[in-house]
Amino acid sequence: MYILHYIPDTASLAVRMVLTELDLPHEARLIDRDAGQLASPAYRALHPLGKIPAMETPDGPMFETAAMLLYLSDRHAPGQLAPAPDSPDRAAFLKWFFFTSTNIHTCLMDMFYPDRVAGDAAVPQVLAHARPRMQEYLAILETAAAKSPNWLSPDRPSLLGYYTAMLMRWLASMPPDHPAYFTASAYPALHRVLSHLETRPAALAVAKAESLGPTCFTHPVP
Repeated sequence: MYILHYIPDTASLAVRMVLTELDLPHEARLIDRDAGQLASPAYRALHPLGKIPAMETPDGPMFETAAMLLYLSDRHAPGQLAPAPDSPDRAAFLKWFFFTSTNIHTCLMDMFYPDRVAGDAAVPQVLAHARPRMQEYLAILETAAAKSPNWLSPDRPSLLGYYTAMLMRWLASMPPDHPAYFTASAYPALHRVLSHLETRPAALAVAKAESLGPTCFTHPVP
């Protein structure tokens, strides 16, 4: 049994969808952020930075979204949502999976919380620098997706697909005049991946549970 500590529409979303996609027994345990739970000693024992998500596993607590996704896939369904460790496609998958984690996810956080990068006074400069980086990263990933690899396919679920869909959901949820606004429709190959994933029973179930709407990736509810 896994226990995923979550807040709706945060980085726990992709993990919750993959747990559901793999039909793994788990409990989604809502965090009371307003009550200060993220700063509590009990939660800090699960995630030392007090961030979301954290997951209790048979092998001990885990944090970092990409690590949790890879752990679940390799432990329970090698080859189903990502190439198995001995697959010739594994190297390509890993480089793009961590490209997304290291570049797109990190840049997105810079755009959503620019004050954390260099303080309030530098927010305009941080946003101005981050937007072209995000444009570059999405264009690069779009080129990779256009080849329809099995680890980022418009026809089957994948770890990278769910991870990317979550991130692009957040970008499209921003006001159109915000520097962090990007819409998946501008990236046809990625849009096809998102369109398929949001029809999956697992995605629909979690989207309903978190009140994200039926087109949670391609047309996020504001």
